[in-house]
Amino acid sequence: MYLPLVYDLAVDLGTSNTLINLSGKGVIVREPTVIARKKKSKELLAVGMEAKKMLGKNPEAIEVVQPIKGGVIADFDATAVMLKHYFEQISQHIGWLPRLLRPRVVAGIPGGLTEVEKRAVQDAALSAGARRALLVEGPLAAALGAGIEVIRPDGHLVVDIGGGTTEIAVISLSGIVVNRSLRVAGQTMDQAIVKAVRLSRGLLLGEATAEEVKINIGSAAALEKEKIFVVRGRDIGKGLPRSLKLKSAEIREVLAPIIQEITAAVADILEETPPELVGDILQHGIILCGAAGLMPGIDQVIAEATKMPVGITEAPQDAVVRGLAKLLANARLLEMVRLKRGLS
Repeated sequence: MYLPLVYDLAVDLGTSNTLINLSGKGVIVREPTVIARKKKSKELLAVGMEAKKMLGKNPEAIEVVQPIKGGVIADFDATAVMLKHYFEQISQHIGWLPRLLRPRVVAGIPGGLTEVEKRAVQDAALSAGARRALLVEGPLAAALGAGIEVIRPDGHLVVDIGGGTTEIAVISLSGIVVNRSLRVAGQTMDQAIVKAVRLSRGLLLGEATAEEVKINIGSAAALEKEKIFVVRGRDIGKGLPRSLKLKSAEIREVLAPIIQEITAAVADILEETPPELVGDILQHGIILCGAAGLMPGIDQVIAEATKMPVGITEAPQDAVVRGLAKLLANARLLEMVRLKRGLS
């Protein structure tokens, strides 16, 4: 049986989740961007979902770390250790010879990062065992993942609402014409839910519980049938455990200002876009990517605010890693779109 001598990995290193695609195998890592380690020795104890389950439940001797904040590496060592764990895990899927040669990695990053922040992502991948690490701007990768032919002189507007950032970009001729990166996204919504429940209901929730609320009953527009979700937290007044029923309508009200901020940014980008490209966008519609693209009604709200059609790409949470995988299969296009300034 033929085995490739080298192997390539596409890495979407997100604030909330990390996805890794192994060429020829598809997405084989889909885990929360969380690690648990001993506080003093820094010994790794758990990664991904296993570590996320420890959030808010860990003793003083163990720290649970979310190494990416707002799309930027906040803890370099934790990021490198996490990637190394996944790279070693992936090596079990391949033969011994390519394992010795180490992988080539292409990673997606948010727009607007400084040179130092970009270099940190590259260095983390190299420290984790990559033989080479290339960087591509996330919106461009998301566009490829959505099936857009980015090399054409044709304008497309991509809105990628992730965990830590919302990326809004107009793409044409293999490049980004206008873009904006907001530190307002899925985790901002979780924090807003925690704050609202604390202030209005006197119940203290963890962010993991707030995320469950958002996923289960969060919406941007009115639902045909409103939903209810039961949460458990600590009563602020009594200090005792308490259960509470939350309704989708009240959560929608909590999320509305955040969604309005995102839609306003989309409208601002359209105002900055050259007229010829606006005509293309009107024809093709706005493409919605990212996990928050699964929230009911968010496409409707953006469409009403911009007066443009909005389409949600298939499996929007996978758009970036899917686009990166396409680049690994097209060396010429990868060389055209990868970031080069100040990077090896």
